[in-house]
Amino acid sequence: MSDIAVRVENLGKSYTISHTSGQLGRYKTLREDLVGALSWPLRRLQGKRATTKEQFWALRDVSFEVKHGEVIGLVGRNGAGKSTLLKILSQITEPTQGYADVYGRVGSLLEVGTGFHPELTGRENIFLNGAILGMTRSEVQSKFEEIVDFAGVEKFLDTPVKRFSSGMYMRLAFAVAAHLEPEILMVDEVLAVGDAAFQKKSLGKMSEVSKSGRTVIFVSHNLSAVKQLCNRGVLLSSGQVKLVADVDTVINEYLSNRESSGSIIDFTNYNNIYGNGELSVLSVELINAVGNDFVQPWDKPLELKFKFKVNQKLSNISFAISLQTLDEQDLFTVRSINQFNDGYDFEPSDEIKEVTVSIKHQLRAGYYTMTLGIATGNYSYFYRPMFARLEILDVGTDEYRFNNFGIVNCEAAWSPVYTTYSLQGEKV
Repeated sequence: MSDIAVRVENLGKSYTISHTSGQLGRYKTLREDLVGALSWPLRRLQGKRATTKEQFWALRDVSFEVKHGEVIGLVGRNGAGKSTLLKILSQITEPTQGYADVYGRVGSLLEVGTGFHPELTGRENIFLNGAILGMTRSEVQSKFEEIVDFAGVEKFLDTPVKRFSSGMYMRLAFAVAAHLEPEILMVDEVLAVGDAAFQKKSLGKMSEVSKSGRTVIFVSHNLSAVKQLCNRGVLLSSGQVKLVADVDTVINEYLSNRESSGSIIDFTNYNNIYGNGELSVLSVELINAVGNDFVQPWDKPLELKFKFKVNQKLSNISFAISLQTLDEQDLFTVRSINQFNDGYDFEPSDEIKEVTVSIKHQLRAGYYTMTLGIATGNYSYFYRPMFARLEILDVGTDEYRFNNFGIVNCEAAWSPVYTTYSLQGEKV
C-alpha cells in the first residue's frame, strides 16, 4: 500500500472576471440587463464599451505530495489560493487543469457549518456528518457525548442549527470534524470565529489529532499554530507553489518575502486586475524612512506619499491604508473619506498627482505589512494587499525596551503614594 495520502499534479483553477464600463460598481436589475442586451448592437455602433472578460488563475501548476500521518501547513497571503486548493481537495469544486488524488476518508472544515443542513437540529447534523464520512450509526453514537461536551451546545442540541450563533455553529462543526476521526482532516481558517478560550481548546484538539497518526492539511494565518502543529509546509504565492519544505523554512521564507526594496515601492509594472485602468498607481514612498528601505523609528509618524495618474473623470474617490501584523491580523485602517466628506474628484490628465497621509501611531518596534486600496462606493480602482513590509525601529532606552511589551506603546501615570494595611485590614 502506498504511503501517499494526497497527490497534487499540475493543478490549476481559473475563473472569469468581468469588467463593465459605464456605471461601475452597481448591481443591475433584470429589466436593465434585458434593455442592455437589446441595445448592445446600437451601443457598439456608437463606440461605447461593453463588458470585458478576463481569465484569472486562482491556482496554476500546483504540485506536491502529502504522506499518510503527515501534518502539513498551507501558508500564503490572502488571495494566494489556499482556500481554493482545499475546496478542490475536498471535491467541492473541480479543477480547470491537472488532478488531485486523495487516498482516504476526508473530513473538511472549510468554513463555518460546512456540511450542515440548516433545517436539521444539532443532534441530527452530527449523525448526518457521520454518515457522509461513511461511519455507522453506532460509531457516531460512541463519539456523540464527547462531541457535544467539546462543543458546549447541550442546551441547544435539539434546535435547528439555522438558529445557532456563528460561534455555536463553528464549535459544533469543529467538534464533529475533529472527533469523527476521518483519515484525512482539512481545516481552513475557521477557528478565528471562536473566543480565545475555544481557540485554545481547538488548537489542543488539533495537536492531539496531529499526533494520532491521521493526515492533516491545515490553513491558518496564525503562524505560531502552524509551527506548533505542522512538520512540513507549502508556501503559495499568487496561486503557485513557491516552496515545499520543513515548516520553519517555509515560515521564514513567508515572513521575509518582500516585493520591493527601498523607501519607494514601484507599481508601474504591477498588473492590476481591479478596474479598467481609470486610475494608475505609480508609487508609494515612506517619507520618514531610515536609509534606503521601508524602515522608520517608532517615535515618528507614519507618513506615506502616493503618486498616481488619472485616465478618466472620477468622482468621490477615497484612499485607504491599513496595517497588519505579519500573521495578517488587522491593526487599523485610515481612510481619506473621513476627512474629505465626499472624497476626491479628478479630471483625466497626463500629470502625476500626489496624495500624502500622516498617521500618528503608538506601534512598538517590530515588523508589519501595509495594504493600499482606492475606491468609490463599492467599486475598487486599486487594491494591493501586503504591498510592503514595514519595520519600526526601537530608538528607546534599554530600560524602556525591556519593560514594555506588546504591539502598541501606552503612557501611564502612577501615583507615588501607597497605603499599607495591617493583617486585620486597618491602615498603618
